[in-house]
Amino acid sequence: MKIPDRRIELFTGTGSEHRFSGPATGDERSMLVAVLDAQRATLKLKCSGLGPELALRSVSPSSLSLLGLVRHLADVERRWFRAVLAGHDVELSFSSPDAPEADFDGAGPDPEVVAASWAAWRAEVAFAETFVAEAPHLDIEGHDPWRGTVCLRWVLIHMIEEYARHNGHADLIRERIDGAVGV
Repeated sequence: MKIPDRRIELFTGTGSEHRFSGPATGDERSMLVAVLDAQRATLKLKCSGLGPELALRSVSPSSLSLLGLVRHLADVERRWFRAVLAGHDVELSFSSPDAPEADFDGAGPDPEVVAASWAAWRAEVAFAETFVAEAPHLDIEGHDPWRGTVCLRWVLIHMIEEYARHNGHADLIRERIDGAVGV
């Protein structure tokens, strides 16, 4: 049986071949961290090779863009790891109670906005990676006004879910920008 031709070529940006190379067996922390790392790497892949195009919106009237996703996920990382689990008294980097959509609405094509957005995301990921590596166990807890008491295990699972959902959005946005598709 002949396999039909694909209508598209799969996007294989830098680092795509290493995203899913984490352990498939082993301890819980290693597996959760590897899956979250793969999801973070997928976001970077979906945004690779783009500059101001990162700010292109998905479809009107949505404010969804790749850069908006980077900013949103920087805030999500900051909220769960820095504020909730580490207990730091910090505001989110992009959105706020007065401007809850600023992570997406403020995602403009200005190179300084793009650079600052990536810098914030990288800083929050680095904080989270250090926090998780230094945590004595997955049952450490923090308090969140939305969920109540949460543990590191739940936050890791939630972050995987958060990235997976938004990486699906990123797939569609990237295809709309330049036709690039892939896993």
